[in-house]
Amino acid sequence: MDYSYGGPLTVAMMSTYPPTACGLATFASALERAMIQAGHEVRFIRVDDGTLESDGGYRTAGQLLAGSLPSVRRAAQLLSDADIAIVQHEYGIYGGRDGEEVLDVLRLADVPLITVLHTVPTLPTPNQRRILEELARLSSQLVVLTFSARDRLLTGYQIDPASVSVIPHGAIVVDRFRGSRLLPTARRPQLLSWGLIGPGKGLESVIDAIGDLAAADHQVDYTIAGRTHPKVARQQGESYRGSLVRRARDRGVLRHVHFDQSYRGAEHLAHYVASSSVVVLPYSSTDQIVSGVLVDSIAAGRPVISTAFPHARELLANGGGILVDHGDHDGLVEAIRAVTRDPGLLARLTAEAQRLAPQHSWPSVGRQYAQLAAHLTSRLEPIPA
Repeated sequence: MDYSYGGPLTVAMMSTYPPTACGLATFASALERAMIQAGHEVRFIRVDDGTLESDGGYRTAGQLLAGSLPSVRRAAQLLSDADIAIVQHEYGIYGGRDGEEVLDVLRLADVPLITVLHTVPTLPTPNQRRILEELARLSSQLVVLTFSARDRLLTGYQIDPASVSVIPHGAIVVDRFRGSRLLPTARRPQLLSWGLIGPGKGLESVIDAIGDLAAADHQVDYTIAGRTHPKVARQQGESYRGSLVRRARDRGVLRHVHFDQSYRGAEHLAHYVASSSVVVLPYSSTDQIVSGVLVDSIAAGRPVISTAFPHARELLANGGGILVDHGDHDGLVEAIRAVTRDPGLLARLTAEAQRLAPQHSWPSVGRQYAQLAAHLTSRLEPIPA
């Protein structure tokens, strides 16, 4: 049977939030906009993870401070005052050991609760396992962003399968997939890696591959776009970025490797990504179950060369990119060579990326959350035949 909404909902959402520079904050604010555009009211409780001195002018209903019992009670009350609450969960953003203070809020909240799991550890510590299973007990529904995350959750934890839904990561879909010429030059194929910069992104491996290709007289341009992750910058400054510059110089490809730290709003960023030939995601982690950068790249209509982390294996299973085993330098070199030398291959990968893109549009994702929320609050009504 088909269903329609029984009316607008008041939604309380708890997460990190702009101007915090992290993928979780970007995700939460985009979901907030999608639900507002669909006619629902959203009240936001910002989790202060210690990276901000102010809220940057963004208006929120409240703030959750680590170690503050009054803010825990206030956050729980704000959640309870809504029709439905959506909580974004990462272990590292809440107070206490492994972020266990999130449980204090949810135990006090009296409201149907959707908890979105952005991390599902393969080998959790006993405390991490306890927290996640307690989140499941306190939540009306868990949401994961990939089927691989759902499989991991159901095989590795004591979780009721009926309590888990899969809703994909949202993205801004670029109309007609036409990016203006925003990258440095159109004379050579344009590779792009983007997002917050820090160790573990595997960017060194791409610079090495560009060096090997240049030595074989196959030249491509490679742009590394994005600021250093705030937590990395606090601990290490810009030393990681400096190491990448030195590596490009040592390999003799500094003229082909460009570093772009410009800030871009979401729409501009989507078109910037669309201006590349192919996006490269050389992540070192073999355990990453979701990547917003991967989804945003596909939504921009760009094919992706990626290490074979779980989300990439799932999203690119039918094309839209090329998977390379972790640590396979020769495989990365060959993937870049193939996609930048064979226009037919690039066209086929691009066509599949463009086919996948609409499934991840924020309006589509927002509707799925709204439908789940309406179901949990018994606000879905049958559509007459």
